[in-house]
Amino acid sequence: MKAKTISVEIDDFKLKGPAERMVQLFALGMLSQTLPPAANVQPISAGDIPAIGEHWSGEGGINAGFVPARGAVPAHYLILGAKSLGELKWGRYKEESKAISKWDGKANTDALIAAGGHPAAEAARAYTADGHSDFDLPAASQLYQVWAYDLIAEGAYWSSSQRSANNAFNMDFVVGHQIIYVKHLELPVRPVRRKFI
Repeated sequence: MKAKTISVEIDDFKLKGPAERMVQLFALGMLSQTLPPAANVQPISAGDIPAIGEHWSGEGGINAGFVPARGAVPAHYLILGAKSLGELKWGRYKEESKAISKWDGKANTDALIAAGGHPAAEAARAYTADGHSDFDLPAASQLYQVWAYDLIAEGAYWSSSQRSANNAFNMDFVVGHQIIYVKHLELPVRPVRRKFI
């Protein structure tokens, strides 16, 4: 039995092949257009990466270091927004939240935004810099990484990681430890974003 073939012709370009292979090529082409941006980025050369703590031109902030892949999140660099967004409440005191990841600020921020009434997460998500609008309220481990690289020296900042219905984690940059703070009180907010490699 002869294999079925498919022909595709666009202007002067002509492609002909076995039907099964042509369907695979079409599916791969469609998939490459629908994958999240992280899967479609160009590789970064070592010469393009500023030192940790330096402004990363065009990326919306400061290089806060490399983060290895974990779960469904590919390896990336953490970009720390250049400024504090002021003191805000975490929000929804006495209510449990789905923002329980200690390392995924985006997942936490998505959950907080979806629930509504979370001023710190809403301010972080609304922040834009260098044309980027994909900032998040950092998770507890992301803030710890910022502390480990001495990128913030003063104050305590909200994380997006909930501890309980009443409290959420924050990072105290003066003494260098993470503590919990009551959700209805105000702390500074410093947004982060991920630059996938």
